[in-house]
Order: sequence, then C-alpha cells, then structure tokens
Amino acid sequence: MAFLHHHLPFHLHLPTLTLPTRTSPRLLRTLACASPDGLHGSRSPSQSALDSFWQWATDKGAVSSSLTPGFFVPESLGLLAQRNISGNEVVLEVPKSLWITSELVAASDLGRLCTGLKPWVSISLFLLCERSKGDASPWRPYLDILPQSTNSTIFWSEEELAEIQGTQLLSTTLGVKEYVQSEFLKVENEVILPNKNIFPSTVTFDDFLWAFGMLRSRAFSRLRGENLVLIPLADLINHNYRIKSEDDSWEIKAKGIFSRELIFSLRTPVPVNMGEQVYIQYDLKKSDAELALDYGFIESTSDRQIYTLTLEIAESDPFYGDKLDIAESNGFGESAYFDIVLGCPLPPSMLPYLRLVALGGTDAFLLESIFRDSIWRHLELPISRSNEETICKVVRDACRSALSLYQTTIEEDEELLERGQLDPRLKIAVAIRAGEKKVLQQIDSTFSEREQELNGLEYYQERRLKDLGLIGEEGEIIFWESK
Repeated sequence: MAFLHHHLPFHLHLPTLTLPTRTSPRLLRTLACASPDGLHGSRSPSQSALDSFWQWATDKGAVSSSLTPGFFVPESLGLLAQRNISGNEVVLEVPKSLWITSELVAASDLGRLCTGLKPWVSISLFLLCERSKGDASPWRPYLDILPQSTNSTIFWSEEELAEIQGTQLLSTTLGVKEYVQSEFLKVENEVILPNKNIFPSTVTFDDFLWAFGMLRSRAFSRLRGENLVLIPLADLINHNYRIKSEDDSWEIKAKGIFSRELIFSLRTPVPVNMGEQVYIQYDLKKSDAELALDYGFIESTSDRQIYTLTLEIAESDPFYGDKLDIAESNGFGESAYFDIVLGCPLPPSMLPYLRLVALGGTDAFLLESIFRDSIWRHLELPISRSNEETICKVVRDACRSALSLYQTTIEEDEELLERGQLDPRLKIAVAIRAGEKKVLQQIDSTFSEREQELNGLEYYQERRLKDLGLIGEEGEIIFWESK
C-alpha cells in the first residue's frame, strides 16, 4: 500500500503498489502463482467427469427437472436449460447432505484438528484432504470438475501481474496472497506437518491457494465469512451483468412443511429458453477490481469502475483527539474509505470528512466542545478559503502521484481494447488500469474545478455574519444607526 504523506494537516492514502522496481522480486516470486494451464486458466473437465458428477449429485438428492450441467464459452462450465423456464421459477434444489460446511468438517476425520480455525481455513484443508484421497474420497466426483485455477488475479503469474502495475487491484491481490500465505504457514506447522496420517502427501502454498480460490469464486455472496458454505452443482451457475436482481435468485429453506432438513433452492431471476444458459447476478455492489479478484472476470461498465480514497486523521495532528471524537460521533473513525465511481458525484460525506481532517489554524475554534453538536452541519459547507484550498491541493497532488505509477496512458489502453483479440487476463488488466485512471482523472478534474471556484464560495464566517444580520445577501455590510 502506498502512503502519500504531505506537509499538510492530514494524510490521504491511495493503496497502490508497483512492480518490479518498487516490489521485492523475491517477495513477488513467492506470491505470484503462475496458472498451471497458461493464460487461459485451467482446462475444462472431460465429459465423462461431468456426467459422473451429475449422476453423483442426483444420487445424493439434488433435484432438477429443468437443468443439466454443460460446457459453455467463455465460462467453461454452466447450467443449461432443458426446457423453457419462467422467471422466478425454482430450477434446482440441493439438500444439506451435499453441502460442504464447517459443520461437515467438524464431523470428519479432520474435525479434531480444526478447532478454532477460521471457517475458510478448515474447509480449505478439507478440500485438500479429500483431494489427496483420490478414489477413496466420497467427494471425488465434485473435486474432479473443479478447475485447477481461475482467471482471478490471485492465480496470475509475475508477468501477468506486471500488467496491472500501479493499480489498487495489484495492491489488493498481493495483500490477499500475503494473508493466505500467513494462514498457510500457521496450519502447515500446527496441523499439516504433525499429522502425516491425514496429510500423507506434501501440501504446498499453491495447493492452499487453490482451495482458497475455489472458496472465493464458488461461495454465494451471503454464504461467506462465518456462514461459509460450498454447494456443489448450484455453484456451477454463472453471472450475467444484464440481471439486476441479486436477492431473489436463491434461498435456504426447509425441504417440506414438517421437515427439518434444509435445502438450497435456486431460482431463475429471468425467463430462459430451452438450450440457453441459466444465469444469476453474483453481487451488484462489487467493483470490477473485486470481480477480477474473486471470480476472474469484469463487466467494464462505469458503475463497476471504482477507485477507493482513504483519508486519515494523522496521530501527529495537534487536534487528533477532538477530530477523532467528531469523526466517531458521525459514524467514521481515524481512517475513512470513500469509493469514487466513474461518472458519479463524490460520496456525500467525503467533503465534510476532508474538511474535518484539514481543519486547523484560525478555523480550529470549531473543534471546541461548544460546537460539538453542530460541527458536522458546518463541515457540510465550506469552512474557509485556506481549508478548502488545502483539501483541493492534497487530493490533486495524490491523484497526480497515483497516475504517475501507471505504465500506460488511457489512450493506449483503449486502443488495445478496441483492437480486440486480447487474452482474457490481459483484457482484465487493461480494462482495470484504464478504469482506475479515468476515475483518478475525474477526481482531479472535480477538485481542479473547485479550485477555480474558491473566490466565489461562501465560507463559515460569512454565513455566521449573515445569520447575525451584519451583512446582506450580496455580502454588503449593514450599518445599524441609533435612534
């Protein structure tokens, strides 16, 4: 993460990272995991493997008269409509006996070793343990259809990661891989190596990363974290940006009125014709960078092109305590994160928070306790020229600094995209870096325009004098004459 410190009353952090000059080659080689099957990710399973999986799932209680697994381009695997399907129709039911959960892991041979582990760690170890059993694993048909990798950036090689140099996506990707590696080192020493009877084969970081990547890409959005669940067969459903509803696609419910058995019920959010692929919306809130990290695809629509600004009240600020108290009283903290969306206005709370962290000098009286209940209302409007000038300078300097880290221009990126025929991962890289640069230019332009308006803005003192009736609406001084 790049921390941009300025000789001004606050810090603005833009989490970016460059390579190879700014990143240790040794660290990068450790964290960059090359795709086992080249740039296009792993190969699709064989038809026989898919048929065996389908038979296994139905034998285990999965019910569908509408769908069958199939091969598609570019997704590889998906769910195919066997007949015309109406919108909001239930098309698949998967019983809990087919789910992979922390509860399942706890009841397995691995369970005693996973006490206290994070759900994703224990389920990752379960996948690796079952994979090592080969034909002896009851989960073999499911494991056989899982890809060896996806186009998620966690599986990119060093050369591929170089294509997103300077982006927040690179910083996030390497941060995630460092986190996964730290968790792996702990379970390697505490669980894997001391239990050769359960893990007879060598388990590497790449193996552990594979399991993490499968969970990241296949778990449904509301079934993550402490509620992490993998649902075989249902997890073949693919995403389509044209579907704008997320919550109506699935639910967990009782199998029957008097049954305690739970099932995962999948519905089609839109009508589907026979022979077409059935889709859902994965997550309406994710940015293109998040989609690339989790799933290995992007949409390239403006509402998915987002850049995150991190504002921080510096501990060295002489008014640190007062500012932190005000921030916390208004739902923020020492640091605040603001997602800037291409083509959209700034988040409503961004300017007030900026003004707060930049507050100082002759404006510091507003930090006194007498103003504590009203200060946020004051911060929603310009405080003083110097305060407004400061925030414009810091934001513009940070944007220019971030833009200097990219190795290409927007024009060069757009030319590559227009030319087409790009490898899927390169297409993601080019679109992500172009989108970030567009948002940074938009932010810079917004504050550049604000700088031009400084002389015409109305500041706190003028508003206060108007409230007291000492100046008129046009700024003229009102003289009071004694009678």
